[in-house]
Amino acid sequence: MANKIIEHLPKFITEQGKILADAGVERAKGEIEIILCFLLECDRLNLYLHGESLFNDSHLERFNQIIKRRLTREPLQYILEESWFFGRKFFVSPAVMVPTPETELLCDTAIGFIKQFQIKQPKIIDLGVGSGVISCTLALEVPNSQITALDVSAEALDVAKKNAKDLKADSNMKFIESDYFTHVDSSEKYDLILANPPYISEDEYKELPPEVLADPKVSLTSANDGLGAVEIILRDAPNYLAPNGRIMFEIGYNQADRVAKLTENDDRFTSIVILKDLNDIDRVVILNCS
Repeated sequence: MANKIIEHLPKFITEQGKILADAGVERAKGEIEIILCFLLECDRLNLYLHGESLFNDSHLERFNQIIKRRLTREPLQYILEESWFFGRKFFVSPAVMVPTPETELLCDTAIGFIKQFQIKQPKIIDLGVGSGVISCTLALEVPNSQITALDVSAEALDVAKKNAKDLKADSNMKFIESDYFTHVDSSEKYDLILANPPYISEDEYKELPPEVLADPKVSLTSANDGLGAVEIILRDAPNYLAPNGRIMFEIGYNQADRVAKLTENDDRFTSIVILKDLNDIDRVVILNCS
């Protein structure tokens, strides 16, 4: 029998995880498992059942290349060119922000709204589509939806289009290069206007970990202490909302009170609900308009 590259998988994972942890990588051991599953094209169970026998010299070479890049704190998602969201694999590149689990709450909320009010063919706008996780998720979970995906970045739109095609979610989607609503037909009305806007202030940006700093800055930061993009949404989105529609968007951990205050002086808004994420942080704003 040929000598195994990995003699004892748990020990190998622990040792390699320590190398990443010493470089400041969080959940380092879990990342080693992800890398090995990626290389061996298997799930975690089969990694531990068969990983030692499957791992070969070619895998080791590729593994070392990935670890070398990860030690620079380059996001693992960019290295592997993939990120999982809502149980689906998405292609990602440095042209788009790495999807975060918190955004799944926004998708769940949107899907719940559509089902609760039995909207048969919901028209949806995704402001700042990025990698397309919101648009593709809604397109697949609500197959009769009509989704307009907007982004100011042509490169981001290319990523979103690729994901929509790969996931077979593109039949009820259209893509428009647009800075917010600039190139949206003003006569069109939508049942849902969704966004994960940039909401980080310049001061907060300076304190972000290297992995987050690798995201496109335009996807992260906003003027007016992080609320510039939200202010644009609050100003313009009601003009595109269908009767009984909703505006839903993510906010930063300390922005709920300020966002609520911004809506107080605009009589178009009839109600505001703010949902907490799994970490008990205010995360998703839901607005109804008159």
